[in-house]
Amino acid sequence: MTIHVKSFYDKPTGTGTYVVHDLQTKEAAVIDSVLHFDAAAGTIGTHLADEQLAYIKSKNLQLKYICDTHAHADHLSAAAYLKTKSGAKTVISKGIGEVQARFSQRFNKPVVADLSTLYDILVGEGDTLMLGDVTVNVIATPGHTSDSTSYLIEDNIFVGDTLFMPDVGTARCDFPGGDAAQLYNSISRIHCLSDNTTIWVCHDYPPSHRQASLHTTVAESRRSNLHVNDNMSESDFIKVRTKRDKSLAVPKLLYPSLQVNLWGAQLPAPEENGTRYIKIPLTTQENVNAN
Repeated sequence: MTIHVKSFYDKPTGTGTYVVHDLQTKEAAVIDSVLHFDAAAGTIGTHLADEQLAYIKSKNLQLKYICDTHAHADHLSAAAYLKTKSGAKTVISKGIGEVQARFSQRFNKPVVADLSTLYDILVGEGDTLMLGDVTVNVIATPGHTSDSTSYLIEDNIFVGDTLFMPDVGTARCDFPGGDAAQLYNSISRIHCLSDNTTIWVCHDYPPSHRQASLHTTVAESRRSNLHVNDNMSESDFIKVRTKRDKSLAVPKLLYPSLQVNLWGAQLPAPEENGTRYIKIPLTTQENVNAN
């Protein structure tokens, strides 16, 4: 093994975020960073990102990449903040433009034609990044979102929301651009990796009988994942996933997350009074403002 993975868990959002580094060159990447947002107070916090920066400094690492697996809808990415603090390059799927376009009208925010003004590196299926002497392989894993991407580093794969811990299952597919059949095929690609490949998940929402856990193996996922395993066909999975998605509530941080994460993880620009605002689109009945 030539890399080391340090995991961090953000309990309020159930998010797993990682610092991965090459043991030889000490070049590092942060995968799926977290910026805290208190919706009630309207405050932003950076303590988990700062904890990662402190860890990187303590190990004498050089942060080279800040990678997101997709445009998260349940937490704000700290990618722009980490870039400001370190000079590292931000990395995300080139499919981010397609997702941004879907939500542009909803947030009354313009589509950014030149995505290089928001992200440093846009990746797609088959692309590679070099983390020191180690190759980071980019695998497109759509289904949860159309821009979902996994990063395979040696015998470790960082899957974003594509898979959860076996007793939790898989990501939802009912967001715009989501597709249960695509998710099944993406998971099948992951499940074709060697049995001892470690799967690092982006979220864990543990049942009451266990503590949060952020990694499993391909063998264990294939054997016992609640929603997709060796005993389930594609049609079975689609039925299970579709039924479950109909019962799920909208993520609490959906609107704050998307209007930040889809525009380079940058907070909205200050308005005329110098204050930044997160917008919440309203859906109202026709007569709600009737006199």
